Amino acid sequence: MLNSKQRAGLRKHANSIETIMQIGKGGINENLTKSISDALEAREMVKLRVLENSDYSAREAAENVALATNAQVIQVIGTRFVIYRQNKSPEKRKYVI
Repeated sequence: MLNSKQRAGLRKHANSIETIMQIGKGGINENLTKSISDALEAREMVKLRVLENSDYSAREAAENVALATNAQVIQVIGTRFVIYRQNKSPEKRKYVI
C-alpha cells in the first residue's frame, strides 16, 4: 500500500506518460486485463482512458482494473486514470518510491 507522499511522487511522473489503452463498450474483460498486466510488467505505470460508451465511470474502471491486475490506483482525473504495480525485479524498476 502506498502512502500519500509515494502516490504524489508517482503522480508527478504520470503527467508525462501517454494514454496507452482505452476501455469502451466491451468493458473490462480477460483480454484487456491480460494486456494491462503485460503493460504494467514492462512499464510499471500505465495511463488508461474510459470512453463515453463504456458502462463504467473512470473511478469504477480504475478500481476494477487495479483489483484484476494486482495494481494500485494512483490518480483518476476526468475520464483518465493511472495505475501502478512495482516490478518484481529491482534492476527493472523505473520509479523509486
